[in-house]
Amino acid sequence: MKIIKIETIPVSLPVGKFNDGADKVFGYDSPSKYNMDLFSKNKYMLLQGEKAILSNVIVKIFTDEGFVGIGDAACDKAEPVQVVKSMIDNYIAPRLIGKDPLDWHCLIEYCSWETERAATRHSISGIDLALYDLVGKILDVPVYTLLGGLRRNKLLASIEVPRGTPDDMAEHSFEYYNQGIRGIKAKIGSNPEWDVECLIAIREKLGPNISLRADANCGYTVKEAIRFCKLVEKQNVDLEILEQPVALQNIFGLKEVKNSTYIPIEADESAFSLTQVHHLLKNDAVDLINTKCAKALGILGVMQWASVAEAANIPIVIGTEWGTGVKIAAKLHLCAAIKNTDCIVELTEMMIHELLLKEQLVLTDGYLDVPTTPGLGLELDEEKVEAFRTPGL
Repeated sequence: MKIIKIETIPVSLPVGKFNDGADKVFGYDSPSKYNMDLFSKNKYMLLQGEKAILSNVIVKIFTDEGFVGIGDAACDKAEPVQVVKSMIDNYIAPRLIGKDPLDWHCLIEYCSWETERAATRHSISGIDLALYDLVGKILDVPVYTLLGGLRRNKLLASIEVPRGTPDDMAEHSFEYYNQGIRGIKAKIGSNPEWDVECLIAIREKLGPNISLRADANCGYTVKEAIRFCKLVEKQNVDLEILEQPVALQNIFGLKEVKNSTYIPIEADESAFSLTQVHHLLKNDAVDLINTKCAKALGILGVMQWASVAEAANIPIVIGTEWGTGVKIAAKLHLCAAIKNTDCIVELTEMMIHELLLKEQLVLTDGYLDVPTTPGLGLELDEEKVEAFRTPGL
């Protein structure tokens, strides 16, 4: 069996708004006594008028025996959609034509390399997902079987809520709660006292039985992060994780925060390559590692990160990274199969934009079932794909 063609389809997905008209991604910080722009920018978003737009590149790998694997490459301002599409079309695809897809690990490594920020990171992740989907279909097994087996058949979905006032964040979280969500990750990193009030408001609004986590997105100094943790510890908030409280380069600052609190500290921006994961673990700097297909070079990369973390007895979290239903499927398979992954998977993308799927995802008590059909197991709707195709590419 041979690969005969690789097709790339760029899509533009408008981001939705909450019932009160607030954007589901962009948030705002606590008021400052200085004249500052309160609106936070997101490196993944482009603005078209009043709409935030997410770009992705759908990847299709065709074989001479009729099998087709489908993947999803993320895009951001470092690797915009034009770059991701061009890298796949002009660099990666020619190297894979004529190759046997069952050599998929070798093929993924053949087209990638490990650096702190590889120029083809998002492109490789799209190829990786398509190859895993393709091999699963060829062998007639779900992707989780390729990853070692099904450890969990359902997973709790966690959704990010952007920064805002305590009342706004509580109402936005409650809106998701009414849609079946039972896991909230609050975006903070503004002012420690303000942020604690936001968490208290969410907990009081949603009650004790939801998962509540927080992501500071590098927003605190070490002293501010420690102050935040001490304030949280005095409240009945039950905060499960604090993600990336300090700047990504400040590994020893992360460790100082970790050693000051019983709240588990998670690295995200600081864990941007396998080399950095080694560095974090060697220095005992964090309690958890946030992994994503886009930054780990795909499913294979996430498995490698997980193995390294497991050797250090550290769990990983499958994080939000924006994408279509294909990316959601990949994350469900990873969380279902990896031994040391957290049982809650971040799936913000399922609540903020169109997923281009034939069948809508169904939550049951906050959980999603893991797909069991061959490959990634969630089928794209080709009419929706065409409707959201990026014009001019």
